Amino acid sequence: MELKVLTIKGAETGEVVTLKEDIFGVEVSEHAMYLDVKSILANRRQGTHKAKTRAEVRGGGRKPYRQKGTGNARQGSTRSPIMIGGGTIFGPQPRSYDQKVNRKVKQLARRSALSAKAKAGQILVVEDFRLEQIKTKPVAEILKNLGLDGKKTLMLMPGYDTVLSTSGRNIPRLNVMAADKASTYDILDSQAVLLQKGALQKIEETLG
Repeated sequence: MELKVLTIKGAETGEVVTLKEDIFGVEVSEHAMYLDVKSILANRRQGTHKAKTRAEVRGGGRKPYRQKGTGNARQGSTRSPIMIGGGTIFGPQPRSYDQKVNRKVKQLARRSALSAKAKAGQILVVEDFRLEQIKTKPVAEILKNLGLDGKKTLMLMPGYDTVLSTSGRNIPRLNVMAADKASTYDILDSQAVLLQKGALQKIEETLG
């Protein structure tokens, strides 16, 4: 597949790049993408939820009332799970939700995600550019020139750029990151993938 390289003003540079078939033209594996996205979302969970058992709830050291003669069921502690204010039976406890996915499966998932975007015509290649200072307006103008204004866009750079990342941070529905850091979830969670020309080379080095 070939794509025209655009300028930041939306015009054609006259240059054409060829997307590698083994990265942008593979057979889409929905199961690999499912496994990778599932692990990414699971690994984001903190797992700090906690409910106290009857051993951890404060109080309950004394028998609440005598054994016989009250007409009530016998009770030995106010912290019993069947009492109001008592402990919780089988409540949530801190745990790790981490899920591991094999490296080859993760790579297949990223290739599948990029291939799906390429087939849908949702990948744009733009010339490499940098900003001299942190400013949101130039980034917003670039998106508008490329017809991406209002679309959920993933902008990939050759490497981490503090100025560009910070400039795009306040734009809703825009995610700016280094090309080798973009996950399957980041790619699928966008309506358009905007690649700087250098980022395309970085992806080919990473997934090639």
